[in-house]
Amino acid sequence: MSTATFANAAEALGPAPAGFLPAPLESEIRKIYARSPLYAARFPLHERPMQWSCYREIPALSKKEIVERGHQAFFADYREIERGLQQKRFEYESTGGTTQAPMTVIMEDGWWNAQTERAYSASPILREFAGRPYRKCVLAPVGCSSNLCPYEDHPFPHRYFDGVVYLNLSSDPFAFPEREWDRIVLELQATKPEVIEGEPVYLSLLARAVKKRGVRVPSVRAVILTYGKASTQHGRRIAEAFPAPQVDLYGSTEAGYIFVGEAFKDNSQAIDANAFIELVPWRVALPEVFQIHVTTRDREAMPLLRYHTGDIVQRFSKGFRLLGREGNLYFRPDGSLLSPTDIDAALPANFACWHYSLVQTTDTRWDFHYVADVVAPADTAPALARLLGDGSRVSAFRRRVIAPAASGKFSLLKPLAK
Repeated sequence: MSTATFANAAEALGPAPAGFLPAPLESEIRKIYARSPLYAARFPLHERPMQWSCYREIPALSKKEIVERGHQAFFADYREIERGLQQKRFEYESTGGTTQAPMTVIMEDGWWNAQTERAYSASPILREFAGRPYRKCVLAPVGCSSNLCPYEDHPFPHRYFDGVVYLNLSSDPFAFPEREWDRIVLELQATKPEVIEGEPVYLSLLARAVKKRGVRVPSVRAVILTYGKASTQHGRRIAEAFPAPQVDLYGSTEAGYIFVGEAFKDNSQAIDANAFIELVPWRVALPEVFQIHVTTRDREAMPLLRYHTGDIVQRFSKGFRLLGREGNLYFRPDGSLLSPTDIDAALPANFACWHYSLVQTTDTRWDFHYVADVVAPADTAPALARLLGDGSRVSAFRRRVIAPAASGKFSLLKPLAK
């Protein structure tokens, strides 16, 4: 039986006898089985050294299954969760993601901060901030990927936690009134952050607010794009206001951070200390494009084993590109794949916007919605039509607002549901 392919560095997996799993991976799997009764109930595991054939028989875990079984399925005794929450040993967060159904995530106290620290250590840009105090501003959906995000209307500086200021008090940045942007920009100036972190649409609109007010924040040394898929349009607008290196930090509430790299450089790497990331072949015609199955490391509450995230990655010579959610990618009639990266490349060089979304309305009709200061160049829609091919027609619409989905997520590409 051939070995599975992983995004992790070879030294993170370690050597293994022919046909058998590397010791670090098998050790983690057995720890997960010991910590959570869910996995033995799904697939019993023998005590003999594990072969790849056995590994492949372990069924992949989906978000849908977690929602249906409930977070309590990860624990032998539900009272353990209640006691843990009361004693502050456990924390919880709720995430909807692509399922549109809420999923409760239980995490041990300190896990989120620890795995974030490991993610920073894996990035040449963020490494300087690991293990030392620094100031950071976060602008993301209120129900974001950290249980630390406050839900109450705390005044500044009471939203300042361990050097981090959470700038927004409500979701959907297109709905922020000007006085709200006044407050956010003022708090940004007062904090003088070394790091700005946020969902790309939020940060793009923050760049617009900063530019409109003639403000500079020279303290910023790194910008972290996370919580959602960034386009090069977002990156360029953000760089105009905050000319600092941009980092693509990818993860989820339930799995933590699993990939990190320079934004738009196709060099994202697996965060070896946080997870084992299995690369699962997706399409025969796309040998370098994969689904991913994630096995978390050193997770006590709700550890994940072969967790099917629904994300698609593409392998390049220097690392990986996160293409996006499987349901948000489009296949042309000839079978070729279209991702937001292709849209970015097809847009005219003189096109500039704060956010866009390419939406399929029929088999051959698409609407290109964009938020910009000026009308798009005349060749924008034709350029996108050529990209889509097969007689596709595109209509471009300049908007004041592009609303997020019910989950709070923004999409750059919205093909028809299959």
